[in-house]
Amino acid sequence: MSPYDADDHVDRIVTSSADGEDQAVEAALRPKLLDEFIGQERVREQLSLVLQAARQRGSAPDHVLLSGPPGLGKTTLSMIIAAELGAPIRITSGPAIQHAGDLAAILSSLTEGEVLFLDEIHRMSRPAEEMLYLAMEDFRVDVIVGKGPGATAIPLELPPFTLVGATTRAGLLPPPLRDRFGFTGHMEFYAPVELEQVVRRSAGLLDVEIDPSGAAEIAGRSRGTPRIANRLLRRVRDYAQVRHDGVVDREVAARALEVYEVDGRGLDRLDRAVLTALLKLFGGGPVGLSTLAVAVGEEAETVEEVAEPFLVREGLLARTPRGRVATPAAWAHLGMTPPAQGNALPGL
Repeated sequence: MSPYDADDHVDRIVTSSADGEDQAVEAALRPKLLDEFIGQERVREQLSLVLQAARQRGSAPDHVLLSGPPGLGKTTLSMIIAAELGAPIRITSGPAIQHAGDLAAILSSLTEGEVLFLDEIHRMSRPAEEMLYLAMEDFRVDVIVGKGPGATAIPLELPPFTLVGATTRAGLLPPPLRDRFGFTGHMEFYAPVELEQVVRRSAGLLDVEIDPSGAAEIAGRSRGTPRIANRLLRRVRDYAQVRHDGVVDREVAARALEVYEVDGRGLDRLDRAVLTALLKLFGGGPVGLSTLAVAVGEEAETVEEVAEPFLVREGLLARTPRGRVATPAAWAHLGMTPPAQGNALPGL
């Protein structure tokens, strides 16, 4: 399980996974064209060239692979690709394609120039993967009829189409599949200034009155992820509507997110529990993962796959051969003083 997939089973306001409510709201907030898409400037520029060249040639563009953590806009970009090409889009996912026949049914129903978006492409079954090689390269599939020695392969020609694959774990894609994508774009976490633009744009679409300081406060707690920024904006909107006059400024945003236990750096209850246990109980470490998990009352997998990636990325925790260690930034963030070297826990 990837650190990005692990969030799926944890109910957290700062998870980068999308539930039903998020998906419904995201559909309304998604930009429709490449020029409206905020952030990811290098990917946008490269993709713009690919699409413009394809339009000028009057042909389908190369297949596109988008990689990176969830919540950064891979699905949105796939829809933008279809919109820019003026083509329909078919959406499915790797886990939904467990047999080669599932993929053959989808591919055989595509129309010329159609965009096929395949989310979490690394989780597709191996037989379907092998069928996809031929479809991407030669625009045909071999449909197997019969079983055993009497089985025959019937070639089925496909119209030119564009596959857009999305993955949170590009390293799990086999090289033959990765090499068949003509363009690969890696999505990076957003800078706070970019997230401020996302928050202001979403606030306008949601009819939320927000000032620049309120947008900055929400952006600073959004863990570099637009999906989280939009979710926090909706929770702040609720707070402002019920307990204030509906206007979101820095103070209102800070108070609202305090209610939802999201601190100034985007850490939530689980993140702070891990850091607090590491500092208070184990003197900053090093301490083993299983011991740390017991101390916070969580499964080791939850601590490792859900909490630690963000803490490591923020420079608050380090993974070492001897165990987990808190950094000076962790002590400072929780307002605690590191113990003197001679007072460290014995044996650690």
